[in-house]
Amino acid sequence: MDLSYSKGYEDLRAEVRGFLAERWSPAEDRDTIRAFRLDSIAAGYLYRSIPARYGGAEQEADPVAAQVISEEFARASAPGEVQGISTEMLIPTILERGEEWQKQMFVTPTLMGDMVWCQGYSEPGAGSDLASLRTTAELDGDHWVINGQKVWTTGGHLADKMFLLARTEPEAPKHHGISYLLLDMDQPGVEVRPLKQITGTAEFNEVFFTNARTPADWIVGERGEGWSVSRSLLRHERLMVGNPARSDALFRSMKKLVSTITIDGRPAIESPEVQQRLVQLEGWLETQRCSGYYQSTKELKGESTGTLGLTNKLNNSNFAQRIAELVIDLIGADSLLAPNPESGKRPGNERWMNQYMGSLGIAIAGGTSNIQRNIIAERGLGLPRDPLISDDRS
Repeated sequence: MDLSYSKGYEDLRAEVRGFLAERWSPAEDRDTIRAFRLDSIAAGYLYRSIPARYGGAEQEADPVAAQVISEEFARASAPGEVQGISTEMLIPTILERGEEWQKQMFVTPTLMGDMVWCQGYSEPGAGSDLASLRTTAELDGDHWVINGQKVWTTGGHLADKMFLLARTEPEAPKHHGISYLLLDMDQPGVEVRPLKQITGTAEFNEVFFTNARTPADWIVGERGEGWSVSRSLLRHERLMVGNPARSDALFRSMKKLVSTITIDGRPAIESPEVQQRLVQLEGWLETQRCSGYYQSTKELKGESTGTLGLTNKLNNSNFAQRIAELVIDLIGADSLLAPNPESGKRPGNERWMNQYMGSLGIAIAGGTSNIQRNIIAERGLGLPRDPLISDDRS
């Protein structure tokens, strides 16, 4: 398999490097970063798949070109597309299932990071079995009135808005009667309670709704079709979590760490055991990369990726855990420390404790690893459903 780039793509690489050399210098100023992103969109480098009328570059689909651009932006430490739930989950769903006015209103400010969203899916009794959700929305004139609770809401304390699932037809069957609503977080009927984590941070939240209100037309898809819309979003979430570029960045960061650590007075990178584990990790990474190229080729041809497409999220979760295991072994006592965000100091090796904790959390986010294994077995390989799992499992 030849994974080298053709001359056309290497010419593109040179073009992007020239653009970055001319337009980008490290900056923390929000306005400078915003202006650079706008220049990058105008040049066709960021948000390539988003139509221009919604703030994107409107380029033809070309995953190889996108990869070249991503590599060069990373090399220059230049700000790329805004990452996270807002742009990688909500925006593809709005573009796929939303009304034209919703695209006009929500897409551009979200792409630029001016509008931040959180996700209202999980509830205390509705996690993997999401269809058991109990949050309700009743139509009162030209507004939905929402009551209930969500949990594990990432960034809920920082978000401007939420996309959520609520039961709008209580008498309908379990997977029906659910609607996909958009909600303004800044209102009296929404209470956000941060959940303190073992690391001392609080990025997750409980969110309580007490007669919270949202306009009747802030609904994506038809009333009662939220389950169908949510399946689209969950696909985007698993693509986000399973993106091999995340594994690549994590591996590069870990290699830098290994080059600075010593074992028995010698660089850790010279240890045969460490070298063996690095080779194994790089093998996993290259497998993910080749799988991604293959899947992109299939999709460009309009063909299904089959069972392979179901494995991305699980593979990425496993890879993050293997990275964490090696790092914890190498940094020893430093792994018992956690970054102190209030110290004002740049974190050292202790930042890897967050990566370790995150590697455990990523096995839950977007569908637990065990649920992913069941999906691969049942939908991908055609194996019978586990008799211990109810037939109404989401």
